[in-house]
Amino acid sequence: MPFGLVKQLGQARRGAFITPHGTIQTPAFMNVATCGAIKGGLSAFDLKEVGCQVQLCNTYHLHLRPGDETVKAMGGIRKFTGFEGPVLTDSGGFQVFSLASLRKITEEGVSFQSHIDGRKIFMGPKESMRIQSNLASTIAMAFDECVENPAEYAYAKESCARTTRWLRRCKTEMDRLNGLDTTLNRQQLLFGINQGCTFDDLRVEHMKEIAELDLDGYAVGGLAVGEPTEVMYHVEEMVIPHMPKDKPRYLMGVGTPMNILESVARGIDLFDCVMPSRNARHGHLFTHEGVMNLNNAKYQRDPDPIEPGCDCPACKRHSRAYIRHLLKSGELLGLRLCVTHNLYFYNTLLADIRAALEDGTFEALLHRARGVLDRRI
Repeated sequence: MPFGLVKQLGQARRGAFITPHGTIQTPAFMNVATCGAIKGGLSAFDLKEVGCQVQLCNTYHLHLRPGDETVKAMGGIRKFTGFEGPVLTDSGGFQVFSLASLRKITEEGVSFQSHIDGRKIFMGPKESMRIQSNLASTIAMAFDECVENPAEYAYAKESCARTTRWLRRCKTEMDRLNGLDTTLNRQQLLFGINQGCTFDDLRVEHMKEIAELDLDGYAVGGLAVGEPTEVMYHVEEMVIPHMPKDKPRYLMGVGTPMNILESVARGIDLFDCVMPSRNARHGHLFTHEGVMNLNNAKYQRDPDPIEPGCDCPACKRHSRAYIRHLLKSGELLGLRLCVTHNLYFYNTLLADIRAALEDGTFEALLHRARGVLDRRI
């Protein structure tokens, strides 16, 4: 099977996901390179240095700029960016519903205006699959409707049904595209997305429905959008028992180090989030002692690295005082060093989680992390 369990402790899973572009050791964090690069000046080659297994790029943004046909002409997203490993492309659904103005939803898809220049664009299941096929990513996400949370129950139910219908069209279109000689990646994989807001019955029923389609993997979407953390964990606990055991499970847009640890404990395999890079650009850095704000005056003459013992390029070469100076001076190097550290921290944390699952110490790791990793120093 493409996805196999190496070990399981309770609900937590240590697995290996075989893809056309390499095997992903899970649990894994996918580094968000929205337009083909990490904001903060990191390239695909830098991602390799910080231990990244999967690069995540965005269908909506790449469709607008430089255009998916351009990426195809350049050999696909992996060749275009230089990233050698697996690449996952988001469907564009979240951006359509969060960034686009004057959008109109129909059964066929969504008509909207570009947030860049206002031009009219239409995107639906077929269009999303064609764009992602042109990008030639390893994993394509199905086009779904992202509903604002909280939402009315009746609309959430209607939206789930529409998302299921769209998913069926995505699968049919991907099967067609993968059969064409002109397709760059004829082994492209498809993940479906579970929706249903915070309504238990909608979440469970929708998961049961899409599980019947026997896709390559399944994601839980529509969370980490402002609901309390306890609600997110509750939704996971409702949905995960109905997710196929022999397929990777992906929690979209999550999250903090503790969110990841707690979700691994509940059975999630894959994660992505802009948090480590976004927070880093504001001087907020993750360490094993908690979250550090490097802008604080107490670091002005601090000779220590961001985190003593850390082997990331920033910590091996520079002091807190120097990196803080760069941030205060508006130097791009400061952003780059901070983003490098945070991504290294996340990828190393996931490596530590995998090792703890293998040697049976995951519960101890989880216990040590609670109340520590997310606290402010």
